[in-house]
Amino acid sequence: MQEFGYDHPIDLCVLMSNWMILGTDTGAGKTIVTAALAAYWLKYSQGSVAIYKPVQCGIGDQEDYRTIFAETLRVVVDQQFEAGIAPPLAAAQVGKAVDLASLWQTYQQLSAEQDLVLVEGVGGLGCPLTWDYTIGDLAHDWRVPALLVAPIRLGAIGQLVASVGYARKLGLKLSGIILSEVTRDPGKDLADRNLIENLCQLPVMGVIPYLEDAQDLEALACAAAGLWLEAIGWGTKR
Repeated sequence: MQEFGYDHPIDLCVLMSNWMILGTDTGAGKTIVTAALAAYWLKYSQGSVAIYKPVQCGIGDQEDYRTIFAETLRVVVDQQFEAGIAPPLAAAQVGKAVDLASLWQTYQQLSAEQDLVLVEGVGGLGCPLTWDYTIGDLAHDWRVPALLVAPIRLGAIGQLVASVGYARKLGLKLSGIILSEVTRDPGKDLADRNLIENLCQLPVMGVIPYLEDAQDLEALACAAAGLWLEAIGWGTKR
């Protein structure tokens, strides 16, 4: 494991769950948020962690994680398809379908082996995994508490309101919202914290800033440290 100073170690006893990182859309910033949370865990905890991407279509997240973390944590993708399109369409191109049972079995195995599993969703909450089943349905059925990531850009608040409404219709356990600067200097007025909290009735845990080097573990951990992590029970030893 890469050496960090454990000056504020996380108390493993207060951590009761894995987390699912969901997004308002493709490109919302789920990968950078997941990487930042994993880097923070590596810095302040001596427990094990895995990043789990149930389905990946095209090249991207798995490769990014393995570049960032090398051998410091496990990165698992259960099913991967070559075409960078919606999972049921990408699977159909090769005569297959997404195997939901396999996704669950892999998650269960990881949960038994790791102290923490961070599950990165696919696309937005309404992204289909099969012809009649979305990533939102999966989050509901797995009963994993979730964080919702939204980019700071024009239209993000509307997407957040719609996503939160869909999540509540499904009965998802959303614990908070994380905003992500997916571009340099996106304009802070595009994501007013008070407005979002009033509309969504969820805490905004903070902003993951745009990182010049998104592969820098220390910068990622620092970015996560700027979030209100107590909202999800990531307390520290005293």
